[in-house]
Amino acid sequence: MQVCPNCGEENPDRFRLCGICGTKLAPDEVAHEVRKTVTVVFSDLKGSTTLGERLDSESLREVLNVYFNEMRAVLERHGGTVEKYIGDAIMAVFGLPRLHEDDAVRAVRAAFEMKLALERVNERLEAGWGVRLETRTGVNTGEVVAGDLSRRPPRSRSSSASRPTGWSRTPWTSSPSSRSS
Repeated sequence: MQVCPNCGEENPDRFRLCGICGTKLAPDEVAHEVRKTVTVVFSDLKGSTTLGERLDSESLREVLNVYFNEMRAVLERHGGTVEKYIGDAIMAVFGLPRLHEDDAVRAVRAAFEMKLALERVNERLEAGWGVRLETRTGVNTGEVVAGDLSRRPPRSRSSSASRPTGWSRTPWTSSPSSRSS
């Protein structure tokens, strides 16, 4: 028998809710976590401190919004999920929540398209704010522990795809001087 924490009524073990007051009897299940192979795209701005010194706060926010919106669209178009924004960086995961056989290829294609999209973004930013952006982008595939973070207590939540130990970033720079002919 289980005793209701709210009304004190005894309930059969098979009950999940109190038969008298409806209060949940059993504690929440522990979030199920699994090990998955995913591909992560990480891209950050080169020289963002200088950019922040050149622009006022509102302009900097607008510039970053233009950049992040375009990069998010590219990543999502290739099946990536933006995991988080970290200051001037964007991190996307391919393989979560849904795995595709070609996630690594999708991620590399997205990273390459991000480089092309940055050229278009820079035309807009130069016309509107007189600035151009350069990025460093890395793509890596490896194992992560993934689970439903919404079921964890708030203090124990962490990224579902943090960069595992042993991963290194091998970035390339996207700037006018790095264009191929």
